[in-house]
Amino acid sequence: MSQPSRIRIIIRGAVQGVGFRPFVYRLASALKLSGWVSNSAQGVLIEAEGAADRLQEFLVRIERERPVHASIHSLEYSFLDSIGFAGFEIRHSDSHGAKTALVLPDIGTCRECLAEIFDSADRRYLYPFTNCTNCGPRFTIIESLPYDRPNTTMRNFTMCLLCRGEYEDPSNRRFHAQPNACAECGPHLELWSPSGSTIAVGHEAMAGTVEALRSGRIAAVKGIGGFHLMVDALNDDAVVRLRQRKQREEKPFAVMAPSLDWVHQLCAVNPIEARLLSASESPIVILPRRNDHLARSIAPRNPFLGVMLPYTPLHHILLDQVRVPLVATSGNLSDEPICIDECEALRRLGGIADVFLVHNRPIRRHVDDSIVRVMLGREQILRRARGYAPLPIVVKHFLPGTLAVGAHLKNAIALVTKSGVFLSQHIGDLDNHEALTAFRTVIDDFERMFEVRPDRTACDLHPDYASTHYAESVPIRIQHHCAHVASCMADNDLDAPVLGVAWDGSGYGTDQTIWGGEFLLAESAGFRRVGHFRTFPLPGGDAAAKKPKHTAIGLLYEILGETAFDGSEPPLLRQALIRQVRTPRTSSVGRLFDAVASITGIRHDISFQGQAAMELEFAVAKSVGESYSYRVESRAALVVDWEPMIHEIHGDLINRIAIGVIAAKFHNTLAEIVVDVARRVGESKVVLTGGCFQNRYLTERTVHLLEDAGFLPYWHQRVPPNDGGIALGQAVISSTNLESVKEQPCVWQSRAR
Repeated sequence: MSQPSRIRIIIRGAVQGVGFRPFVYRLASALKLSGWVSNSAQGVLIEAEGAADRLQEFLVRIERERPVHASIHSLEYSFLDSIGFAGFEIRHSDSHGAKTALVLPDIGTCRECLAEIFDSADRRYLYPFTNCTNCGPRFTIIESLPYDRPNTTMRNFTMCLLCRGEYEDPSNRRFHAQPNACAECGPHLELWSPSGSTIAVGHEAMAGTVEALRSGRIAAVKGIGGFHLMVDALNDDAVVRLRQRKQREEKPFAVMAPSLDWVHQLCAVNPIEARLLSASESPIVILPRRNDHLARSIAPRNPFLGVMLPYTPLHHILLDQVRVPLVATSGNLSDEPICIDECEALRRLGGIADVFLVHNRPIRRHVDDSIVRVMLGREQILRRARGYAPLPIVVKHFLPGTLAVGAHLKNAIALVTKSGVFLSQHIGDLDNHEALTAFRTVIDDFERMFEVRPDRTACDLHPDYASTHYAESVPIRIQHHCAHVASCMADNDLDAPVLGVAWDGSGYGTDQTIWGGEFLLAESAGFRRVGHFRTFPLPGGDAAAKKPKHTAIGLLYEILGETAFDGSEPPLLRQALIRQVRTPRTSSVGRLFDAVASITGIRHDISFQGQAAMELEFAVAKSVGESYSYRVESRAALVVDWEPMIHEIHGDLINRIAIGVIAAKFHNTLAEIVVDVARRVGESKVVLTGGCFQNRYLTERTVHLLEDAGFLPYWHQRVPPNDGGIALGQAVISSTNLESVKEQPCVWQSRAR
């Protein structure tokens, strides 16, 4: 046996709330080491004494055998003189020092806890707040670091003797499980009426909710990160009633299915999607619909369905007893943040829900369900929230102390600390007081939790974004599509040079037009706009996003003049175009989608963002390989002229060509344009970003064409391609050498407004 020695270890990463200290305790005990382990604001601290060879084995096994949900970003150690520890212990946490430990997302119920919940002989039988070190709430209950019960919303629940025994037993999987509780000492359920009176408590509250759902009523259910509005997904009358009350006309509802077998009945599911559904992140997964068993009103005219499985004990019990899929949509009115407090829910959801299933475990912060799809064999996050936030995004270069406030739509913020870029959970569109309050709350929350007071703020170039208004008087203003490209580069760990293809609905350009069909060359010194789509007038400006027909009239007026008017358009719109009043010019591919959707008769008005483009994609006849004509003109930058395509679409309509063929040819043309421009620019790495690349057919066809042409295409994976990824791009750009990029056309070191 070698001489005794001491090792000091500092571990940083996602190592709190995952059973890391109990794991270290058990490993050290098995190796007969003495010393201690403790949480700190920086991560996990360990000091261990023993034979040198066992300490080496200790180091190796920590990394090799770490808990399943742990992520070690760094492990620093040094060997020191032995000082004679007696035994091994878990010490009280050290809250001093800069906050660099990672906060873990909420984790879906593990198999062991699930078995206990449905074991009638177990003391946690049907207890809806069962958890252990491998699962349960984290991000939604933590108030400050380090992650210990007094720093969570569980601090007011005193553990009973049995729970305390589990918590202190090194051999128990609840050893130091901070939210540990049972029916005797933990949170409980209540069923309330819309007036707030208590109808039932405990198991009876769950039974009352089940009965309400079976009878077609709407239930507001408080979960782990906020409320769901739930209704029987087989009952079309109930779903229609929910739509009317929630003021959500046609936007698809998500469905929570009782089991994976149920999902297979409803949708086509490949192995990657099945793994996603059952993963600890438990997102909503976008899947192709297999049949029409569900209510017609859940996803009108949509061949896809957003499906998730139960991910908390409460949801598992509810779905097990209801035995049918449930609509599980965010507990809010359309465009408002999700409710997290039962009294707030009564006020805001009282006109929607018939019953309220609530509990007394406080939710510290709102976290919506994440939305994910599988594309080209990879996961792609479309909404980053529960299960993913607030884990940091690993980037090569970053400046601690930066706050990036994101975009106006699908807002998320990013805070840069010494540990990396922390991208917040999805906040939403900043169109109302409630959303703006949530936006400010998330910023304050992140600054307080990570103890970072930003000394610089990055925002969008658009002067009217609410997020831009929040920024300081002299912020770092970053052009919208440059942020999109930087976000996708960070998502794929890419360095410049890169050709960025940024297509979306709109973004304020440095020439004060509305951009959205951009080709941006990312270079070491900044960004250059090397190409864009031909611009056209957008009558009504941003308001045209809800009126595809108005967008179509603006596009047709660009090429036909007053002969584009057929008398059906509003007189004010006609005059606006003729006089060029409130008709900003746009290069937006998103608006081009809208215009073609209207020209082909697919959709003239929309009730939610992207609806026209989605329905145009759904119409695509997949076997069509043809495309339309277009021109690329060389000016100060390449200009893609779509006019030949519009004339040919008109010809196909006259010749009664099937709409599916026209839709396919339109998409195919856009994909070919990307390859054409990439050839002209001559950069091998091409990133596809912006809301238009949520379109699966467009993205997959573009990637295949780029690969066939010898290019290296990249697309989003862990960060949304839509505006939910803008804050990351802002953070990345603001972390570069500002002196070298501030004069570039896409990045402005701003003047005060």
